[in-house]
Amino acid sequence: MSSLGTSTILRYKEFTNWTDTLREVPESMWLQPIAEGKASIGEIVSHLQNWDSYLISTIIPAITNGEGMMFPDFDSFNRLAYEYARSGISIDRLLEEFKQTRLKLVDILLAETEIVAKHVTVNGIENCPHTGTPYSLLYIIHEFNDHDNHHKNQILMVI
Repeated sequence: MSSLGTSTILRYKEFTNWTDTLREVPESMWLQPIAEGKASIGEIVSHLQNWDSYLISTIIPAITNGEGMMFPDFDSFNRLAYEYARSGISIDRLLEEFKQTRLKLVDILLAETEIVAKHVTVNGIENCPHTGTPYSLLYIIHEFNDHDNHHKNQILMVI
């Protein structure tokens, strides 16, 4: 894997340093929507953890078996994560689950370099329709880094 690939994965890992600071968020803010019609801080963390778990449990095994990546309907998938955040789980436990899942995923990504770089389809499509870049797990992690930063910026607006 290229140094760019490694740095992309390490950037994905470093996000846990920032999420650790969310332990200081007042409990009264944790499940309040960040804006009208938007998720709460807790729901966002649960949403990120749910996608990392999905990569570990479904996407990586599919690529290992020579299959493409199949992503579920985002709305219903995210709804499950939001429900988990509102299930009574503590702030510290949810943040720790997120961190441990992210670190486990990063360890797998760093160890499975041929799987990470392999060109695969996403829901049957070979190239990203926005950039034309061939899909790979590394490309998805690059996209997830941008996704993380989007949510980080949303949260920073309210804390």
